[in-house]
Amino acid sequence: MATKVDLELFRRSVPAQVKLVLLALLACVLLVVDAQTRFLEPLRQGLTVALYPFQRVVMLPRDALVVVQDYSNAAQLLKEESEALQQQRIELSQVIGNAAQLVTENRQLRRLLGVIEDKPIHPAVVVEVLYEPATEYRRRLVFNKGSRQGIEPGMPVIDEGGIVGQVIRVTPFSAEAAMLTDEQLAVPVQLLRNGLRLIAFGSAIPGKVEVRYFSSDTDIQEGDVLVTSGVGGGFPAGISVGTVESVERDAASGFARALAQPTSHPERYRHFLILKVPVATNGTNKALDPSNPLLGETIAPVTTN
Repeated sequence: MATKVDLELFRRSVPAQVKLVLLALLACVLLVVDAQTRFLEPLRQGLTVALYPFQRVVMLPRDALVVVQDYSNAAQLLKEESEALQQQRIELSQVIGNAAQLVTENRQLRRLLGVIEDKPIHPAVVVEVLYEPATEYRRRLVFNKGSRQGIEPGMPVIDEGGIVGQVIRVTPFSAEAAMLTDEQLAVPVQLLRNGLRLIAFGSAIPGKVEVRYFSSDTDIQEGDVLVTSGVGGGFPAGISVGTVESVERDAASGFARALAQPTSHPERYRHFLILKVPVATNGTNKALDPSNPLLGETIAPVTTN
């Protein structure tokens, strides 16, 4: 006796359009939650740690190619570096006598003025660039060392030219830093020529730093050298930031802005130093914190009085 078989020719399921709308809404909710709160930070940390071995495996071909290229060019690189060091040694030997005399006179003057020298030397961690996230809106670098080496968010990154950026996110095995030209980074600076304190921001123009929030009659001009002022404690004072290339003054509004060329060259090197300066205990990044008054509209214009 034949049994009756009910063949289901068309299975009913959730339409693809509905799935697309639900997934898009979920993505929007996650974006808003991630931007407004730190609720997803533990999940981000876990995913980063879990993906770290795969990142290293993916980077193996590139690292092998770099090793081969470095080995093949070792003789030429050593020759060029030897010539450069020889030139630097000759140049430094010419100014060593004057520098020693200036240091002695400076110490004597500081003793006469009753100024106590208290300039702590911060330890540093040598890091190597793991990769650079490909994005047009943020300029970041990811390094191969993290909290296991004592790196914390807020610590500055430097090279031989000056400030490169600031650490904004740390995992046990890696650290992410916002570069000096990132639009979300703000650095308190001052002019080396007259000591005027200003604030430098990342610019929308690639490779440039923008100085904003100062009046049009401020004494700033092309060629001025910008160094960190040390205000806020995030960046030690006296580290080179950039050189002013142009100044745009708006007589109608009474404000002006300046564009500067950074003295650091993060695109040329793979190794940098992270200065282990004291940071906030809550691990937040003052320079990138939206509540930081340095980033708000309440900044008073800088005057030349």
